[in-house]
Amino acid sequence: MTKFNNTLLASRYSRLRLLVVYLCFGLASSLAQMTFVHPGAMNSKADLDYVKAKIAAGEQPWTTKFNQVKAIATTYTRTTSPQDGAENDQKADGRLAYANALAWYYTGNEAYAKNAIAVLNVWGKTFNGYALPPVGQGNQSLLNAGWIGALLGPAAEIMRGYSGWAAADMDVVKNMFKTKFYPALNQMSPWNGNVDLTQIDAMMNIAVFCEDETEFKLGIQRLKLRNPAYFYLTTDPASALNYGGSSQGAWSSPTSWVNGLTQETCRDNNHHAQYALASALHAAEVAWNQGVDVYTENTERYTAALELMATQILTGKMGTCTNNTTTTDLFDTWEVGYNHYHNRKGISLPNTLSLLTTKVRANSQSDWNIFYETLTHNLDGNMTTSLEESEVMDSELSCYPNPFSERINFKANGVYCLYTLSGMEIEKGNCVGDCSVGANLDKGVYVLEVQHGGRRDHIKVVKQ
Repeated sequence: MTKFNNTLLASRYSRLRLLVVYLCFGLASSLAQMTFVHPGAMNSKADLDYVKAKIAAGEQPWTTKFNQVKAIATTYTRTTSPQDGAENDQKADGRLAYANALAWYYTGNEAYAKNAIAVLNVWGKTFNGYALPPVGQGNQSLLNAGWIGALLGPAAEIMRGYSGWAAADMDVVKNMFKTKFYPALNQMSPWNGNVDLTQIDAMMNIAVFCEDETEFKLGIQRLKLRNPAYFYLTTDPASALNYGGSSQGAWSSPTSWVNGLTQETCRDNNHHAQYALASALHAAEVAWNQGVDVYTENTERYTAALELMATQILTGKMGTCTNNTTTTDLFDTWEVGYNHYHNRKGISLPNTLSLLTTKVRANSQSDWNIFYETLTHNLDGNMTTSLEESEVMDSELSCYPNPFSERINFKANGVYCLYTLSGMEIEKGNCVGDCSVGANLDKGVYVLEVQHGGRRDHIKVVKQ
């Protein structure tokens, strides 16, 4: 491994990051201080508590997926961390830390907490960092830093809520992230775009744990620049493709340029594109949990990518590449994007839903920075829609606000029912005039049915 001075590198990169962020955000004279929310990296408190309740109730698919995670949440036995180049051992450590952190939160069992902080403390004290390539070039170490940082970062963020983690040890881990990970994350890789997006995933998660506003905003700026260079829209200018190692020639000669195409769609027919989409959505989710909305400006871009990729995997046909056969690799991602755009925002994503309910939740793999999203970010369960989409959306019923956080209001004169998407009735009553319902609902997507005026109306409603 190339030897380098971590302290000197960290100092140089810190100054460079400050300059870049100040210039990019136009804040040369001052930088508004953020107040970080904890836990608030990949996993918000609300989402952690939601899943915890589902597991306690023995509900599926959370219980089955949690049993799989518990099998990973074993005792940590290393006394020194795996060093740069030992990527599989590093992955095992990252998965073990994240699995134990989740298991501790979901169960309250301190044995899991001690396992998680054992990993983090060993890394904090013994990890030597990643060898950097010359500026403008990439290497495997830059990717490994992203992969492992996107596992250790969320684990550390969950564990900061454990009172048994000594503040001094936590500070050592924060310093390790800043001096050993930042240099390899902040030097953007010019390899295929999934690498940069994986680096950004790690940057955002670690920044929240370290309460590092500069790193957080640098991650958002990198994501903003990478998005149009990786997720294609027909309305983008041609120049958008020319960023950070990407150009039209790096897109592997697609036969059709359509909304949702990615820079790696035709590279290996959606193997690496799944990693890239997961990483971008992870970064957007971290930002959302900190009160920063990256999702809205990318609604068309991300939903088009979700739906196109889901269609290609479901049909086995690419339709956009010379090689027309879709990869058979399927990863346990998709949930983060579906949860935001459908569950929070009520956007119909029928192909993504079909992929989730028929394939992903039942038979997909978690690898590298994709880690059991069916457990952590599935807020629907393994359901099948019983009402036709057209029936749900074709309605003259007016409801507000939708999405809603407390109650949803509507005007009618007749019987109303609230159903889950699987068709189970959960609330029923009579409405005369102005009505307000849904106070006792959990977060999720529902169908409101109202019988009035000789007709039956359905509308999809979302509780946040």
